[in-house]
Amino acid sequence: MKKLIILLMLAGISSTVMAKDIAEYKQERLIAKILNQQVKKHRTIQSSVHSILSRYPEKVDTVMAVAFKRYPEEYRQIMLGALSAQPVLACDVIANSIKAKVAPSSELVEIAIKAEPAYAQEIVNTAVKFNPSEIENIVRIAIRTEPYDTSNIVNNTASSYPSKMLNILTAAITAIPEQASNIVKDILAIFPNQADTVVKTAIIQSKDNQYEGIVNAAIDSGFDKDSAIAAAIAGGANKDTLANLKH
Repeated sequence: MKKLIILLMLAGISSTVMAKDIAEYKQERLIAKILNQQVKKHRTIQSSVHSILSRYPEKVDTVMAVAFKRYPEEYRQIMLGALSAQPVLACDVIANSIKAKVAPSSELVEIAIKAEPAYAQEIVNTAVKFNPSEIENIVRIAIRTEPYDTSNIVNNTASSYPSKMLNILTAAITAIPEQASNIVKDILAIFPNQADTVVKTAIIQSKDNQYEGIVNAAIDSGFDKDSAIAAAIAGGANKDTLANLKH
């Protein structure tokens, strides 16, 4: 009797899974048909995706999967169509784009942030979640694309991925070297006990006209002056470039 019950339960589960698969297959075929019809009417893939998602935003995963499968070379237009239809779907758009592997993650992040800069932080979070090995490139491109959101991007990403702190620091300084001292302050506010490494890394990634600002930023953040100077020298600075410290 127990075996019969188990078999019936398994059969029920299999039927449910099969029914779900069939429903998804039908849905994909319907969306593919709509896309083909619109393209045949000389509508761009961008406007087609926009049109469908304006009406059915809850279908974003299916619409983008179908669009990427049929028109992989039009990934930019597909993303822009989805974002213009429903900006709040920015995270879903970047997630689906990365999963489709239509282009490097950093390029997809750039497209998404340029289209919807208000969602820059959310886009970065999602991109890093799906491709953590590309965190440095993702952060660098994101900051270059939306430099006004640098502090949020640096703070949030470094807090979420503390083991990648130096990668994030390097990416941020490389993206906007003129903001090196502010970036150092942001990082030290989160990692005050790693001031030596932060200053050394920041100096390595910067030009000599930024050295004083970096050391002053570290001192302002509570780092001992002599230790800050020592860390800067370890990073490649010389005493002459640090001769005019304000502190």
